Amino acid sequence: MKLETQPFVKPSLPVDLSSRRFDVNEQGYYGQFGGAYVPEMLYPNVEELRENYLKIIAEPAFQAEFDQLLRDFAGRPTPLFLAARLSEKYGTQIYLKREDLCHTGAHKINNTIGQILVAKRLGKARIVAETGAGQHGVATATVCALMGLECTVYMGKLDIERQKPNVDRMKMLGATVVAATCGSQTLKDATNEAMRHWINHPVDTHYIIGSVVGPHPYPDMVTRFQSVISKEIRQQLRERIGRPNPDYVIACVGGGSNAAGAFCHFLHQPDVRLLAIEAAGKGLDSGHSAATTALGKPGILHGSRTILMQTDDGQVTEPYSLSAGLDYPGIGPIHAHLFETGRAEFHAISDDEAVAAAFELSRLEGIIPALESAHAFAYLPKLHARPEDVVVISLSGRGDKDLATYTKYIPD
Repeated sequence: MKLETQPFVKPSLPVDLSSRRFDVNEQGYYGQFGGAYVPEMLYPNVEELRENYLKIIAEPAFQAEFDQLLRDFAGRPTPLFLAARLSEKYGTQIYLKREDLCHTGAHKINNTIGQILVAKRLGKARIVAETGAGQHGVATATVCALMGLECTVYMGKLDIERQKPNVDRMKMLGATVVAATCGSQTLKDATNEAMRHWINHPVDTHYIIGSVVGPHPYPDMVTRFQSVISKEIRQQLRERIGRPNPDYVIACVGGGSNAAGAFCHFLHQPDVRLLAIEAAGKGLDSGHSAATTALGKPGILHGSRTILMQTDDGQVTEPYSLSAGLDYPGIGPIHAHLFETGRAEFHAISDDEAVAAAFELSRLEGIIPALESAHAFAYLPKLHARPEDVVVISLSGRGDKDLATYTKYIPD
């Protein structure tokens, strides 16, 4: 399918939010973004899921099992930590939502638990998934081992090389890891291969997409499962400071699952500023970037209409980021809508800024973040928040998987 190439007008701020809605409509769209643009062979799979997912997740038995697994297996609720030394440095009140303390080391487990329960209720025996940084692959392999389902994970060859600890974890959990060797050999290409696998195994296989991308209902379903993050933030802030809303919520965005979860319960709270931080890579003008909103325009990617980086003739531009989880040429349609309407502010952070922020958090708070999460922290010097403001940062994953990269920056 040829991608659209018309110019895209960036929004101006501030925006009146009083009459806007930011959840998905019945046709699977967030404003002009979303939908299900899939090949005929994939239509039955997507339609089966669309017809059943809302009924399944609304069942009391499903909710009880989902909540029990989030609590007893994933380790929720995750803490909301007041980062005192970081707060002192930046002159504001900074809280960290500790998704890095979830089982498997990132927020990804929230979604995989939900989707594996849906898959079982649909009678699926096999699972396929894509992964970039490896955290979604590990989370998928983990729930497949828990539930006794066969698991195949596609991962770009480049990402396999730079995220070896997660590859080994997936294999130890019993998953088959298949290298995607085409294109940039990163997340985009792994997603392509996972979709091809699903087309060839339509009856017994469920595709657990790891982010708020893909055809409807995936962006909505993943957002629902990840919304536990913002639900807990509101509860925890009410207990800590006497009000449920912070002044800022900051999260990194590739496809955007952790940001969708962190933003979800604040979307219609106009007093909360939502900041989405993308990967500038080596710079916006370098040709080595993954800053979709700065460099992209509307088009079709992996089954939905969204904003993506593309050439003048509609070919997808190869993205680049030092962080494998942000190395993606588009954003989920929910984020495209948040960008177009101005509900969320999108900013880009370079590799070097992200690495510096990771070392700062490590040495000020004793927490080594994932490279993806480090992008969110790197925006703090540019935030200029007031002393009385409450800033919540989604610490979406821990940095164990990135130590091989971080060690290159440690002075001898």
